[in-house]
Amino acid sequence: MLRVPASFRNLRFPHFPLSRSTSRNNLSQCLVGFMYHTKLSASSYKSLLSDHLRNHRLDEAILLFNTIPSPGADMFTKMITGYARRGRLDDALKLFDEMPQRDVVSWNAMIKGCLDCDDLGKAKELFDEMPEKSVVSWTTMMNGYLQFGEFEMAECLFQKMPARDVAAWNSMIHGCFSYGRVDDANKLFEVMPGKNAISWTSMIAGLDQNGRSEEALVVFGEMVASGVQATLTTFGSVVTACANSGSLDLGVEVHGQIVKLGYCFDVFLAASLITLYANCNQIENSHKVFKESVHRNVVVWTALITGCGSNSKHDDALKVFRDMMISGVLPNQSSFTSALNSCLGLEHLHRGKEIHATAVKLGFETDAFVGNSLIVLYTKCGNVNDGVAVFKRIGEKNVVSWNSTIIGCAQHGRGKWALALFNQMLRADVGPDEITLTGLLSACSHSGMLQKARGFFKVLSQTKYIEMKKEHFTCMVDVLGRFGELEEAEEFIRNMPVQETKMAWLTLLGACRLHSNLDVAERAAKNIFDIEPNCSAACVLLSNIYASANRWSDVSRIREKMKYGGTVKQPGSSWFT
Repeated sequence: MLRVPASFRNLRFPHFPLSRSTSRNNLSQCLVGFMYHTKLSASSYKSLLSDHLRNHRLDEAILLFNTIPSPGADMFTKMITGYARRGRLDDALKLFDEMPQRDVVSWNAMIKGCLDCDDLGKAKELFDEMPEKSVVSWTTMMNGYLQFGEFEMAECLFQKMPARDVAAWNSMIHGCFSYGRVDDANKLFEVMPGKNAISWTSMIAGLDQNGRSEEALVVFGEMVASGVQATLTTFGSVVTACANSGSLDLGVEVHGQIVKLGYCFDVFLAASLITLYANCNQIENSHKVFKESVHRNVVVWTALITGCGSNSKHDDALKVFRDMMISGVLPNQSSFTSALNSCLGLEHLHRGKEIHATAVKLGFETDAFVGNSLIVLYTKCGNVNDGVAVFKRIGEKNVVSWNSTIIGCAQHGRGKWALALFNQMLRADVGPDEITLTGLLSACSHSGMLQKARGFFKVLSQTKYIEMKKEHFTCMVDVLGRFGELEEAEEFIRNMPVQETKMAWLTLLGACRLHSNLDVAERAAKNIFDIEPNCSAACVLLSNIYASANRWSDVSRIREKMKYGGTVKQPGSSWFT
């Protein structure tokens, strides 16, 4: 027979009805009362408090904390962290003020709590007030500055640190890469006294993410030579760098090492390997990796969908998307984007509408990335109205959203819509970029607005948001040429501040054919042949212009030039489709 301990016999518990409707709060209060009478040990209080906070039961944690006779600094710190994680910064600060004694850990927790609650000013105030600072204190505040975009302040703090551990160095190196300061990151890594696996991995990932994938692989080779053991995260970064640089041989070698070490069951590594083989035109191997994956989450499925699409296997991509849905794995933002891009590759509008409907059902109707893909699909397939409707439903429009819609309208003769969208874009405080200018020139070209085209080019070419490239000048030549302003276009090309103007002269030559202007055509052709003597496109255009003018001897001369010069006709192209 189970005996009740003597210390329990005289306890009096608050009355509550033992029914299914008993609230969690009442039950918690009774348990707290029970613990108060039984006087749990400090370690038991700490364990139960940690359990409540770990499982997001903040109210229960508060009730328990209030019953602890003399909570120590560690328990205060746990509660401060719990409040901050729930966004209750005022409660955390109040509790911090009530602490009878604060240690460096509690100060660090309060500073971290302020940063987590987006209050950099208060974090800085507390940091300055700290009687003693540990390396964790300095690193926490430095990370805070990086988090809020204050790179120079973070860099200054790093330089002032009286002592730096490996975590501080790693944080600063990561921060440099986050702000595109690749050279600074390299310099720090070179002088860093003790490098661990995280240090090497940060360098590999940082270089790769800043477009220097081949350098990242060189660093990996140095890491191996130094004897530092690569981790799961390291291999993930290396495989991604191999994928981005097209380094198939090294990727295969790393894949073998991954299998040998038993990391092949990791879903994110599987996804990276699928992308590696797809980027190296080895889509069959991508399928093999996929089939060998034990756990196929949405990341793995999406990697295969994207890989099939990038290899122009659009039917396969849509089949994988369908199989993913059948298997019960719900697509994410990237899954929808890749599937819609394959619909665009096939010009399969009906299938795109089906995927659109699925996106709406799953709550992606207002997502910018999914919406952008839908805009391009609808407008490319001629459904401008549907594209604009999708644009209007996007929650937070980015510059791609605006550009895609402007260009879609422009390509289908809705120039006034495109200009109206541009005005709205400016009012929304979204800065135009290079693609915006191309879209506006296209809109003006398709809608007979020469003066507006001149105005846009003049104003936007002087803005700090746009880096003028030769493509923009060629676009303007195309606009002038369409309106028959051939002499102005010729003069425009001669005054261009960029090099390599063959495409601009070719564009003008095409306009000369449209307007039957032989004089400008011959001058344009001469400039092209000075750059590329056997340019097939120029030969064909000039020959056609001569034929239109019944100058058959010149036609014969050009054809002889093509025949004996080994000129092969190239497929044509246009800046504005």
